[in-house]
Amino acid sequence: MSLEQIFVIGMFATFGVLLMTGFPVAWVLGGTAVIWTIVGVVAVEDFGADLWFDYPSSLALIPERSWGLVESETLVALPMFIFMGIMLDQSGVAERLMNNMVKLFGAVRGGYAVTVIVIGVLLAATTGIIGASVVLLGMLSLPVMMENNYDKGFAVGTACATGTLGILIPPSIMLVLMADRLAVPEASVGDLFMGAFFPGLMLGALYVFYALARPALQPSVAPVPDNLPEIDWRVLWEVALAVVPTAVLILGVLGSIFAGIATPTEASGVGALGALLLAILARRLNLTVLRESLFQTTRTAAFIFAIFLGATAFSVVLRGLGGDRVIEDALLGLPFEPSGIILAILFGVFLLGFFLDWVEITLIILPLVAPVVQQLGFDLVWFTILFAMALQTSFLTPPVGFALFYIKGVAPPEIKVTDVYRGVVPFIIIQLIALILVFLFPEIATWLPSIAYV
Repeated sequence: MSLEQIFVIGMFATFGVLLMTGFPVAWVLGGTAVIWTIVGVVAVEDFGADLWFDYPSSLALIPERSWGLVESETLVALPMFIFMGIMLDQSGVAERLMNNMVKLFGAVRGGYAVTVIVIGVLLAATTGIIGASVVLLGMLSLPVMMENNYDKGFAVGTACATGTLGILIPPSIMLVLMADRLAVPEASVGDLFMGAFFPGLMLGALYVFYALARPALQPSVAPVPDNLPEIDWRVLWEVALAVVPTAVLILGVLGSIFAGIATPTEASGVGALGALLLAILARRLNLTVLRESLFQTTRTAAFIFAIFLGATAFSVVLRGLGGDRVIEDALLGLPFEPSGIILAILFGVFLLGFFLDWVEITLIILPLVAPVVQQLGFDLVWFTILFAMALQTSFLTPPVGFALFYIKGVAPPEIKVTDVYRGVVPFIIIQLIALILVFLFPEIATWLPSIAYV
């Protein structure tokens, strides 16, 4: 084993050990970088190690790259999209959608689950904050489904899995981060948004199919309520009033990006303004709501940027120790065909998702494996969408999927942890099926970006 390999393994092991201490991830990343900076300097100066590692060429890059993060136009979209999602939550959009769409789908067996999925898809297109979406859907839907004698696992699994769609369906803040880390013209924010559009809708459609098929085969999991009003023009009008404003906002944001009218950064400003207008129209905007929305936006953005800074230091030192070469050689040395190497990367990402948040995985792992993917000749948009889908699957995987903790925190007392685990298993299978479909048929992710510039 070479010295570079020992250093890279040691650096990742140090990160894993420090992560168990409970310190914030940003500090752990930065602290690991400091520790291995000292190790690298000692190895070069005292032992004559043949490493590309010295202060002028390595450590001096950290402030330069940190400044690059601050002045990045792409990352301006992050706080804007975060504010848009939080403001829509505060304005009661999801609550109105739930109350009105239940009247439309409630008479169908499994209709409450379908309602949750449709609302989840709409929310996913307005916010990429997984915790907020899962908590909101859980609070709105679980009490109603429990009152109507839905199976506990079926109900909680639907709400939990649907809440994770926001990490994939654009405008996802995860895709913004991925585009910034890749920093190549062929995988811009707009390309990734377009690439994720059909996979996200396909996943939502598979959820709806399951929500209708399982109750049809097993009626006891989703009884049909007998106290719903008849569907007439008033019900349709109320549903339209609830759906159309949100749909117009989504169309304004994504449509302007896909049509090339606005950059993602400009569209994020449109989305933030549109969310404010919807809150005003709903008569839910006041100083308290505005202050809370701004506070949550600032806190979330600061959390992400702090991890950005720590990950920047970590990645600079890792590269200085030869980490990019070690990882590239390890991946290309696997006894697989090129497609097998892609599957190995995705499996590794899936496992990492058990222990790390998507932010750390995106900032550290994606930039290391992307050059290998390009060297193998694969489309980078296609691979990045697969990468995002693997991360999304990891949110639901017991025992440590983050979405499971979010949903358990707001679930009614009668829903046990075993109900949560049992309920998400079918949705994990559905997500894996969707990932396999995109893997086998890359056009699902690459067709829309390919025609956008024709």
